[in-house]
Amino acid sequence: MPISVFEIFGNFIFTDLNSWRNYLEETNLINQTRYSIIAKLMHWGFVLLFAYGVFKQVDNVAELSDPSLFRLEIFFAGIFILLLFGRFVYMTKTQRSALPENTSYIQKIAAKFVHLGMYISLGSIALTGLGIGGLYWIGLKEGLIMEAVISIHEFSVTATYWLVGIHILAALYHRFKADGVWSAMVPFAKSEN
Repeated sequence: MPISVFEIFGNFIFTDLNSWRNYLEETNLINQTRYSIIAKLMHWGFVLLFAYGVFKQVDNVAELSDPSLFRLEIFFAGIFILLLFGRFVYMTKTQRSALPENTSYIQKIAAKFVHLGMYISLGSIALTGLGIGGLYWIGLKEGLIMEAVISIHEFSVTATYWLVGIHILAALYHRFKADGVWSAMVPFAKSEN
């Protein structure tokens, strides 16, 4: 059976990232309870990027009639998706959870669910935003299809708010528990291990 270019390229990237992760672990440049500088920059960068997205949000689809705003929205959503995908690959291939080994199975699953849910909901916001822009561009400025995509977009925003809220509450829980999880990502108000 012939091997596709995607398989070769994908295997190269993931093999290389796994080798890099092994090297970092062996040289103690990363460990299970600390995140790399890159991971921290990505985390806090996404906080700022999401805050900017909320601040500059389009309140009415008719605002997309402004060509410069339309281009900015498409550009922002495209960049957001690329950065989100890059962050997902980086975090899953080079970082490990800061949760202590003795953390309950339920809590570990909940943490994975919330993190994966944030990736999905954030990606859905950008993808449905692009969908809204695409529909507007081809002239479907209203109607059932546009309303459906807007509804999915709004649901994704609401889901993101809830998941981020849960994420923050969990971080605060770990701050007061002083198990090192807070200190692994947050650069201030360090907790003792």
